[in-house]
Amino acid sequence: MKVVKAEIIAIGDELLYGQIVDTNSHWISQELDLLGVRVVRKTTVGDNREDILTSFAEAEKRADLILITGGLGPTQDDLTKPLLAEFFNCPIIEVSEAVEAVSSFFRRRGREMTPLNILQGHLPACCTYIPNEVGTAPGMWFERNGTYWMSMPGVPHEMKKLMKDFVLPKVPQIFDLPVIVHQVIKTVGIGESWLADLIKDWENALPSHIKLAYLPSLGHVKLRLTGFGDSKETVEAEIQAQIQSVLPTIEKYVYGYNEDTLETAIAKLLKKADKTIALAESCSGGYVSHLITTVPGSSTYFQGGIIPYQNQLKSELLGVKAETLGSVGAVSEETVLQMANGVRDRFHSDFGLASSGIAGPDGGTDEKPVGTIWIACVGDGFAKAKKLQLTQDRMLNIQLTAVAVLNLLRICILGKEE
Repeated sequence: MKVVKAEIIAIGDELLYGQIVDTNSHWISQELDLLGVRVVRKTTVGDNREDILTSFAEAEKRADLILITGGLGPTQDDLTKPLLAEFFNCPIIEVSEAVEAVSSFFRRRGREMTPLNILQGHLPACCTYIPNEVGTAPGMWFERNGTYWMSMPGVPHEMKKLMKDFVLPKVPQIFDLPVIVHQVIKTVGIGESWLADLIKDWENALPSHIKLAYLPSLGHVKLRLTGFGDSKETVEAEIQAQIQSVLPTIEKYVYGYNEDTLETAIAKLLKKADKTIALAESCSGGYVSHLITTVPGSSTYFQGGIIPYQNQLKSELLGVKAETLGSVGAVSEETVLQMANGVRDRFHSDFGLASSGIAGPDGGTDEKPVGTIWIACVGDGFAKAKKLQLTQDRMLNIQLTAVAVLNLLRICILGKEE
């Protein structure tokens, strides 16, 4: 079965200037993926005649379906319609049905039509007029040499209406679509290159119709398996078999699948174990607590937290010894362990967690440079601490610390060794 390839072209200077975020292409890609259409290219192009025509010509060479958004307004800087007419070598003509639709749109809103608005009902003679029920710029459908084109407004709700009413039902009618299935394995505590080396034999043995992609993010690496075939059930079963095959190698790093987050994975573990946690956050400034409390029902396992930024509060609130702070300082294994013990006792929780470090950009020394972070987790009969050597960026250090703290908690709940 032939893979159906799609390309999305987003037109408008405002996209290139960063004045508007292109959420349209993201949404379109998700919808096409559900149909089994593979998006092979997304192009953003400004309001420039040569650039737009070039993007049309290049897209026609590689895609079966080309979806265009933007550039359909009534002003001179909106070039999509005239350039489509030029590209397909046909004149722009008045389409009475389209003119009436625009007129009706303005009448319903008690607004006066202008000559520019009327021109929105003038379309390339070689396109099929697709009514826009929630706006004034019509959709335009073209067919040439086995390639199908749809031009839509850049206004998101107008684009989505045309996609849902026309494009998405139309695509299965004109293409024999394969099934595409995605499954994502989510890992933490291992870098991309280390993970790739660990599973290289398994990756090399994957069948040709199942592809693997590495998707790294802050502290995490996602493994996306994408399978192609004729039967959804068959492809899903094949992917699950591959996941079961690789799990023994990477299981200690796996915290979830697909839509799981580290904080929702932690929630499931704590609820299953019927355990509670409390946090003492210095350098992470409450960010770990924020992540934990984004999960509905977190009050069943999250007792509370303290942000003892000053050393005096580390002592007064958490019982960190003055001699510890004086000898090894706040950024040390001894201090975070005492903080974790102190917050655990104070909040009567099963697990106590702590962080203390130098987030930056200032405050570092030769012995403890910016990015030096200590984290700890304590519970019944155990106490674990870990030193992190992170970056020069303050916000990045806070985020990476939060991931490390949550992962340390996950390891402690499961009783696994790092």
